[in-house]
Amino acid sequence: MKFMAKRAVYGAAMATMLVAGSASAANWQDQLSSAANELSSQSGSQGGASLSQLTGLLNGGNQALSSNSMTNAAGVMQYCAKQKLASVTSTDNIKSQLMNKLGLEDTQKQNQQQDYQQGLQGLLNTGNGQQLNLESLGNSQLAEKVKTKACDLVLKQGKQFLS
Repeated sequence: MKFMAKRAVYGAAMATMLVAGSASAANWQDQLSSAANELSSQSGSQGGASLSQLTGLLNGGNQALSSNSMTNAAGVMQYCAKQKLASVTSTDNIKSQLMNKLGLEDTQKQNQQQDYQQGLQGLLNTGNGQQLNLESLGNSQLAEKVKTKACDLVLKQGKQFLS
């Protein structure tokens, strides 16, 4: 009789573990499915970049997210400050010094600089000869990291140009 009772207890314990395990697996599957749906909606319907594109930009080296000209960098700095992707105070200060050094203090001269105007719109003319539209990357956490990295790199470029 003792043997049968032990067997029943072991059987009940095993059944409990199986039920808990399958519930855990179902929960894990639900979480994975939810994450996949969120990612596809962020990169699909919002016009954002795909996960692989964003990862490639983050891992692509500084040339992929640096500006190829100081006039474009100045415009991108203004874009970054406006979008709160960089410190407004330090960005405005460096941008102002940069504009003075480039001889672009007045609005009329700024309007004539296509590179600068593109930067204001979030168009980064990169060091590797591409144009990256920061505005169209989307709003996912990864897209925000890419934008922030680009703003940091462009700000560093501006500091280097001034020194």
